[in-house]
Amino acid sequence: MKSLFDTSTYQEIKTRLKALSPDAKRNWGEMDVAQMLHHCQKPILIAMDKETIKKPPFPLNLIMRIVKPTLYNDKPLKRNLPTAKELIVNSDKDFIEERQQLALLIDEFHNHKDKEDWKPHPIFGKFSKQQWGKMQYKHLNHHFEQFGV
Repeated sequence: MKSLFDTSTYQEIKTRLKALSPDAKRNWGEMDVAQMLHHCQKPILIAMDKETIKKPPFPLNLIMRIVKPTLYNDKPLKRNLPTAKELIVNSDKDFIEERQQLALLIDEFHNHKDKEDWKPHPIFGKFSKQQWGKMQYKHLNHHFEQFGV
């Protein structure tokens, strides 16, 4: 599995981000491209401890432990999976602004490639540095494929 901490993978993601256009059509899902860009910022913000989400109640939190390895393994994410309500984007967003913000967050996350001590995810718990890098790549890749880049 590729990692956003790997320089060539980071460059690949940045190139694909630049290839997105405001009129990109989705292949699945409900978000438009600007909403997707805003949505993709949230997991990076959570990883960097700049945002949080509520921990699910028991027994859902036990199910999340089973789901956890699917976030960083080699299998693609399934389409139309449910997501935490804090990550759902329903409001209109500005494409240029959201793309710029996501690019800055991707840069910031990649620049933490030497950081070893990461705070636990509010839902999934502790991830290693390698797992964080893989998880961020996998999520971005999933949504970039959603819009054909």
